[in-house]
Amino acid sequence: MNAEADQNKMPTGQPLKQATALKYDVQSASQAPEVVATGSGEIAEEIVRVAEEHAVPVYHDPSLAKALGQLELGSMVPPELYKAVAEVLVFVYSLDQAHKKQIEMVLEEF
Repeated sequence: MNAEADQNKMPTGQPLKQATALKYDVQSASQAPEVVATGSGEIAEEIVRVAEEHAVPVYHDPSLAKALGQLELGSMVPPELYKAVAEVLVFVYSLDQAHKKQIEMVLEEF
């Protein structure tokens, strides 16, 4: 068994959790989302905790998280990952629209 493979697993033999946070501003001139945080294990858990604490949607896709985790902080998502990241953006957009609808429904009750 190689040492690099061992570093990517918890003592139980389970793979370490991986998380990557992206920032995308549709109003900016940037063509692609930017990697603003990435890590595995406890760092990944902290990224998810902070996201949930700030009501940032969390999308679960271990293979995408692993691919994005290879990128440097501050780098833009490369074209080969655009399709996968677009699926995440659609997911976030649908949540945002559902949230807006919930707010509208609550406001109508007043």
